Formats: sequence, C-alpha cells, structure tokens
Amino acid sequence: MTLRIHDTRTGKKVPFEPLVPGKVSLYACGTTVYDLCHIGHARKEVAWDVITRHLRASGFALRFVRNITDVDDKIINKAKDEGTSADEVARKYTHEMNVDFAALGLAAPDLEPRATEHIAEVIEIIRRLEEKGLAYAVAGDVYYAVPKFATYGQLSGQSIDDLKSGARIEVGEQKHSPLDFALWKGAKPGEPSWDSPWGPGRPGWHIECSAMAHRYLGEPFDIHGGGSDLIFPHHENEIAQSEGAFGVGNFAHHWMHSGLLTLGGEKMSKSLGNIVTIRKVAETHDLEALRLLFLGVHYRSAVGFTLGRDDQKRPVYPELDEAEEKLAYFYGTLAKLAEAPAGDDKGPVLPEAEKTLSVFQEAMDDDFNTAAAIGQLYEAFVLANRLLEDPKAAAKDVRRRTLARLRGDLLKCGETLGIFQRDPAAFLLARRDRQCVRLGIDAAGVEGKIQERAAARAAKDFVRADEIRKALREQRIELMDGASGTTWRVV
Repeated sequence: MTLRIHDTRTGKKVPFEPLVPGKVSLYACGTTVYDLCHIGHARKEVAWDVITRHLRASGFALRFVRNITDVDDKIINKAKDEGTSADEVARKYTHEMNVDFAALGLAAPDLEPRATEHIAEVIEIIRRLEEKGLAYAVAGDVYYAVPKFATYGQLSGQSIDDLKSGARIEVGEQKHSPLDFALWKGAKPGEPSWDSPWGPGRPGWHIECSAMAHRYLGEPFDIHGGGSDLIFPHHENEIAQSEGAFGVGNFAHHWMHSGLLTLGGEKMSKSLGNIVTIRKVAETHDLEALRLLFLGVHYRSAVGFTLGRDDQKRPVYPELDEAEEKLAYFYGTLAKLAEAPAGDDKGPVLPEAEKTLSVFQEAMDDDFNTAAAIGQLYEAFVLANRLLEDPKAAAKDVRRRTLARLRGDLLKCGETLGIFQRDPAAFLLARRDRQCVRLGIDAAGVEGKIQERAAARAAKDFVRADEIRKALREQRIELMDGASGTTWRVV
C-alpha cells in the first residue's frame, strides 16, 4: 500500500510522493519557550515524532526541522515577571523543554533552529516582500499587505472578504487593512531588538518560520506541519509570506495538522486555569502511558483528557489510568515472551502471527493511523497470551517459533510508535512503586506478608496462607505464584 496523507489545504487524503524520490523534507512548528511544556505540547510532539519515525522506518531519508521560538511577547512578559532577560527565559525553558521531551521518548529533530539566530534571513524575506509591493513600513513597524495576496485564506478555506468582516485595527496600530499582520516590530524600551533597514526591532511571529524553513529546506519542500490551532492565522500567514517572496507554489507541497488536547471539552489555556504540565503528570504516571493514550487516537483528532480529584484533592487522570493499565498488559506479556523457551528460526508459525508487520504497515500507511495500528498490535498480544497460557494451543515447535516471531514483530512495531522499548520487568516494578505511593500501600509490609505466607505453606498451614492472600487482596494486592517464587502487583 502506498503511503497516503491528509492534506489540510485540499481536505483530502492523497498519495504521498516526495519532491525528490526517496527523500522527505519536513518542517514542524515547535514551541515558544516561556514556561514549562504542558500535555497539549506533548500531544502535538508525539504525533510528529511518530510521523517522522514511520517515514524513516519506511525507508525515506528524512530531513526534519522543528524550530524554537525564542523571542515573543510571552517571553518578554515572562522576563518582566521573573526580573530577568528574555534571553535567559528562553534558555531556561528550552532546557526544561528538552528534559520533558526526552522523558516523553521523543527523537530529536535533525535541526532545531532558534528564531533569534535567523534575523538576517527574516530581514531578507521582508525586503523581498517590500520590493514586490507586499509589505510596507510605518513608524518602525513593517506590515504584510494581505489584500494584495490574492490567494490568502486558501489553507483555512476563508475568503479575504469574509475575514475582513470580522477584523479590526487595534488602537495604536497603523495598518492599511485590518487583515495586515506584523513582519517586523519596532523596538520598545526594555525589549530585545536587532538592527534592520527599518530601525531597531524584532521579527513578527509568523515571519520567523518562513525564514527558518527557507534557510534549511529551500523552496519548495515536502511537508509543513503543526497543531491544528496554527492553521489560521500562523500557517496562512506563512504561505502569504513565503509564496509572496519566492513565488506561488514555492513553499510547502503538503500541509498536515495534528488535533488538539481538550480538558473537559475545552482547550487548555492559562486564562481558564486548566494547564496540566508534562512534569505534573510524570509525578504520578509513566509518560509512556501518556504517549500510548495519544496513539490510541488518530493524530488529526482531538484527544479528550479529564482532570479529576481524589478524596484528598490530589489530581487524578482517568484516561491516563486506563492507558497505563493497557501498557502494563503489553509489558507484562512482553516479559512472559522474553522468558518463553526459544524455538528454531526455521519452519512455520501460526498463520495469525504472519500478518503482524503487514497489517501494522497498512494502518500506518493510511495517514499514520496509530489507532488502527494499536488495535492490530492488541490482536497480536491476545494471540501471544493464548499461546502462553495454553501449551497445547499449537504443536510445540510451532508454538515456540510463533511466540518468538510475535515478540520480535511487536518490538519492531514498537520502535515506530516509540513504545515497548524498555525492560518489561523494570517498567512493571516502577509502576508498582508509583501505585504504592498513590494508594498508601506499604511495599515492605506486603513483602513481609508474602514471606509469612510462604512459611505457612511450607508448614502446610494452608488455611493461614489463604487468609494472608485474602487480606492482601482486600488491600488491592494480587499474588502470583510461579516457579521462581511469589510476585505481586497492585490491581
């Protein structure tokens, strides 16, 4: 099956054919670094991480550029609040972003340019737009003349006339049209600024991405992406800038956008006071579970997230609890597969095990449908557990080969999704430890009871042994007896 992607501009799925066979150039809008990243950032970045992983797994030579916005009104305001410089704020929160993204298992982009390092490119594009009559300077500011770009609105499906009806010029602005937007902002006291032909100032937000995409990918390039909240005005303005400067068609060949994360049906925002940071979630949950939660929804769809409170007013996340339970099932199965006797690598496996890689590839080639891909992997896990639990489910050699095949294929698919890559025993133990903390379970006390039960069994006092098991079960502790002894988990 040929890879198909959903192009925002056409509103359709289209076969993906890179401009240069075998190579893909991709630009995704990154983070404005003025605070800790929240789970809305995580939703977007996991989507693009999996998209880039699948492109590479499919054999494409990928050049992935994800920028950092390190000069912006939000950064400047944060610097004022913290009594420091905008540069210090940007550096501090870039570091914190990198810590959080690494914890999410995100692969680093090939290039991560910063806006402040590309002022020369910004100025060059603005000068091109001036020469073409698409930009004008007013009192140190430079604006883009939107009405002069005939196809403005093509990405978001809006006409200039419709946009004009809802737009207005703010007090203090000297724009010719209410739709015009800033390419260059004249310097204000205490703000960072750079020299330019129009006087000291700084770039507007939209022009930064045009400049960095031009610098590292040229014109045109294959895919431009970001969150769906960037379609208008950010990406619409990027098209106007870049195609205005370099010619129609000389920008992104395809546009792709990831869905948002909503809390109680609303977008997260500081004004609503419903921000949940990645770091806050990591206090109680494994971030791989957050990743799995996102993967269970198509990247273009919104992800619903519920923030609740327990009896002690501590945050609880029901969807994340469910995702972590699924992840524990997956890792528990992989732990058993790792311990299963190895079979020879020659000979048949069960027919159901032959299709894991192909159906996974088919789902991912259908516009990176991770939800369908996870569903297919779940079927493979069910098959694995059936074979693990029933030694007579298949001939001995076929069973062993099938289990080995399933484990290898599941791990390979997991590489594309960025899951299943850790030691299963370590994951399960860390999860149990977190659950004990959340539920106030004394892990050492549980171990003591297990030893007491073992002594009772050795003394053939099975009544006492059963009493201990029952008492632990009432504390949400499940005991599992095996050849190497008794282990336990929180249920």
